[in-house]
Amino acid sequence: MYQRILVATDGSKLSKKAVSSAIDLAAVCGAELVALKVVPRYPQSYFEGGIALENNEVQAVEQRWADEGQAVVDAVKKAADAKGVKSKAVVVKSDVVSDALLAAAKKHQCDLIVMASHGRKGIKRLLLGSETQHVLTHSSIPVLVLR
Repeated sequence: MYQRILVATDGSKLSKKAVSSAIDLAAVCGAELVALKVVPRYPQSYFEGGIALENNEVQAVEQRWADEGQAVVDAVKKAADAKGVKSKAVVVKSDVVSDALLAAAKKHQCDLIVMASHGRKGIKRLLLGSETQHVLTHSSIPVLVLR
């Protein structure tokens, strides 16, 4: 059925449900799992340009984010390995999560994307945007959305 499943995670409670479902589906299908965490490219603060950060401070923040992201996907890999699912842990730096997800799915030749959605409606969705909606409308492969 599926050969390679990409599961997007941010380590939240909701994305952990998607991860669990993706691992179970991969186990049933005999598919490989690609766990993906997208981290920002550079620090964005509340003051957005109001406070200049030293270069070493920027590097420290980016490294912390990368390390935290790696810990999240390593936990997914460990859970997948425990269920006998072949997996890899991937951290990608990007300013646009949905674009990074689509690019990673293509790069790793995935045939399914599994992700969580907060299910925001109305003005909250309009103001906050929807990475899930963008993936759904731009993906050339099936997308399984869990809430």
